[in-house]
Amino acid sequence: MIYESSLSALETKYCSLGADFGLSEGAEIAGYASLFNAEDKGGDVVQKGAYAASLARLSKTVGKVKMLWQHDPMQPIGVWDEIREDDKGLYVKGRLLPEVQAGREAIALLTAGAIDGLSIGYRTVRAEKTSKGRLLHEIELWEVSMVTFPMLPEARVAPSDDEAALAQSLAETFRQARDLLA
Repeated sequence: MIYESSLSALETKYCSLGADFGLSEGAEIAGYASLFNAEDKGGDVVQKGAYAASLARLSKTVGKVKMLWQHDPMQPIGVWDEIREDDKGLYVKGRLLPEVQAGREAIALLTAGAIDGLSIGYRTVRAEKTSKGRLLHEIELWEVSMVTFPMLPEARVAPSDDEAALAQSLAETFRQARDLLA
């Protein structure tokens, strides 16, 4: 059974930042706020294309998806410069604003590894009930927040290019050291 919602209630979904989300150049972040076909802790599964209509509407207006701290509309912490669907899910890229207190806190917590979550705030437009939750076919995206407890653990922080290069360099150094010791 597919149902369409006319209610304007805000819903939220959480994703861990992990390997697909990164912090680079101090305040730039990028990664996945939602993954397609992955069941979250509430039993909901976002279908590919669920964000398409919402993103198309937003691109025709001056409206933007907000970057919030813990879904608090009183605490914007940055701006999303790019939001798009790809084969994996909802990719976001933006900047945390160090000029804002909560933005500075988010940068410090991300850098320390204390915060590892993203969460979407949305309104369900079309969904289908399942035995465990819902298949979300169309979502009106309102905001993407940095959060403490993610609902979708599969979405992870991606290392920045600098971090990836450093990891590759360290791996090569360890490989060479192991060969020398052998």
